[in-house]
Amino acid sequence: MLALGVLTGFCLCSVVSCAYGRWASNLHASRANEVDKPTAQPHIVFVMVDDQGFRDVGYHGSEIKTPTLDWLAATGVKLENYYVQPLCSPSRSQLMTGRYQIHTGLQHSIIRPTQPNCLPLQNITLAQKLKSAGYSTHMVGKWHLGFYKRSCMPTQRGFDTFFGYLLGSGDYYSHYKCDSPGMCGYDLHEGEEAAWEQDRGIYSTHMYTQKAVSILARHNPKRPIFLYLAFQAVHSPLQVPARYLERYKSIPNLHRRKYAAMVSCLDEAMRNLTLALKRYGYYNNMVMVYSSDNGGQPMAGGSNWPLRGSKGTYWEGGIRAVGFVHSPLLVKKGTRCKALMHITDWYPTLVTLAEGTLDEDQNLDGYDVWESISEGRPSPRQDILHNIDPIYTKAKNGSWKAGYGIWNTAVQAALRVGDWKLLTGIPGYSDWIPPQTFSTLLLVNRWHNERVRWDRGKSVWLFNITADPFERVDLSRRYPHIVKKMLLKLLQYDKTAVPCRYPPKDYRSNPQYNGGVWGPWYSDEDEVEDENDNALSNYLGRRGRKKKVKRRGKFKRKA
Repeated sequence: MLALGVLTGFCLCSVVSCAYGRWASNLHASRANEVDKPTAQPHIVFVMVDDQGFRDVGYHGSEIKTPTLDWLAATGVKLENYYVQPLCSPSRSQLMTGRYQIHTGLQHSIIRPTQPNCLPLQNITLAQKLKSAGYSTHMVGKWHLGFYKRSCMPTQRGFDTFFGYLLGSGDYYSHYKCDSPGMCGYDLHEGEEAAWEQDRGIYSTHMYTQKAVSILARHNPKRPIFLYLAFQAVHSPLQVPARYLERYKSIPNLHRRKYAAMVSCLDEAMRNLTLALKRYGYYNNMVMVYSSDNGGQPMAGGSNWPLRGSKGTYWEGGIRAVGFVHSPLLVKKGTRCKALMHITDWYPTLVTLAEGTLDEDQNLDGYDVWESISEGRPSPRQDILHNIDPIYTKAKNGSWKAGYGIWNTAVQAALRVGDWKLLTGIPGYSDWIPPQTFSTLLLVNRWHNERVRWDRGKSVWLFNITADPFERVDLSRRYPHIVKKMLLKLLQYDKTAVPCRYPPKDYRSNPQYNGGVWGPWYSDEDEVEDENDNALSNYLGRRGRKKKVKRRGKFKRKA
C-alpha cells in the first residue's frame, strides 16, 4: 500500500514537472518569437546630400551620369514641388524639428562653428521621437546644428550612435577645417569624441557609405532602424578621387568637371547603400528619402538651371530641391508627385509611419504628406513660410510705404501661398545661370548667363510659380491686392516668431584650446548659467507676446 502511494506521488510529480517544462518551454519560445518577429514598423533611411543643384541629376536633364539615382527615383516617387531652405543649418533644423526657423530662433544665416549656439534643446528631435517609438537611431555624416556644449551633440539629441562631422564643411580626406586664420581644427567624431583611431584618410563619401553599411550589417533587420546618412558631398571644396574624373574629360570647365565627378561618386555610394539594404534584409520593409539640403552653388560647379538664383537665395534655384522617395511600400510607384511639400513635412510624416506619437504642444509646422506621396492625393499643405529674417534688413529701397503700411519691405522674407510666391527685402543673387559645362573662364567672368539688376528700386516681388516656375514675370504691380493679402499673412507669421538666436563669436571655441579638435567648449558651470539665461529669455519672450496681445485687445475695445 505504501509502495502504491509512493508510486502514485511519483507519477503525479512527473506529470506536473512535464507540464511545467512544456509551459516554460512555450513561454521561452513565445518570447523568442516576439524578439524575432519581423517589425511592422518600416525601416527609415533618410539620405541628405549637400548643395546638389536642381539640375544636377540625370532625370532633370543633366550631363552628369546618375544611373542609380535615376533608377531609385523612377521606381519610386519623384518630388517635383518640394522645397527646402537656402542654407545648411536651416534645412537641417527644420528636418529635425518639423518647425519653421521663426519658431526655433534660427532665422538668420547658419550656425557658425565659433558661436555658442545650437538647435534649442526644448525642441524634441525626429531622432528622439523615433527612438521613443522603439527605433534604433544612427547618424552618419554632417550635423551642423551646433556643438558648443555636450547637450547639443547628436548623441544627446536622440541618436544612439554618431559618426561624422560637426561643422558645415571641411577637407574630404584630412577632415580639417579652418574657420578663420588661427581657428583651425580636426572635425571627425565617433560619438562625442574625436575619431582619430577610425580615420584612415579615406575619401569621405566612401568612408560614410562604409560606416552606414557596417551599421546595417550589425543591426537585426527584425527590429526597426532609423539611419540618417548626411553626406558631405557635393559641398565645396571640390575634391574627388581621380578615377571619377576620367568619365568627364569632355567637360572643359574644371569646376564643373570636378563637381560632376563628385556627383557620380555619390551615385555609386547610393548603389552600394541600396545593395546593402537588400543584402541584409531591410529593403522590403523600408522607406528611403533622398533630399538635397539647398540649391546648387554655380561658383562651385553646381547648376539649378532653368531655375533662377542659387544656394543662399530665396529664388527657386536656392530652395527648390532634388528629392524622391523609394520604397516597396509605396502604393503608386513610378510617379511624379506635384503636391506642395516642404522639408518640415518629414517630421510628422515619418513619425506617423513609425507608429510614433505627435504631441499637440509641439506646434509643428509640417504636415503628414504620406498619402500625397504614396497614393497621389492632394497635399494638405497650402502655404510655406520660406523665412522671415529680422536681422537681414539691407534693402535700401525697402520701406513701410512699399509694403502698404502692412510690412517693412526692407526685411528679407519669402512666402508661398497656393500658386503665389512673395519676396521682400533682398532675396539674393538673382541670375539665371546655365550649366558652366563649356566655359573655360572663371565664374566671375561668366559669359553665358542672364543677368538681372534686381536692385533698381525694388523691394517686393510677386510670382505665379505654377505658371512661371522660372520667376521671369514679376506681377507685384499688376496684382497689388494679392501682395497686400500675402503681406498680411507674413505679418501673422511674424507675430508667432521667437527671438532670433545669433550670438557673437566665443574665442574659447578655438580648437587649440581643445586638443586641436572642434568640439564642445562649455563647462558644466557654463551650461547651468546658459540654461538659466535661456529660461529667462523664454519667459521674457512669452511675457512680451502676452503684452502685445493685451495691447491689441485694448485697441479693439476702443474701436
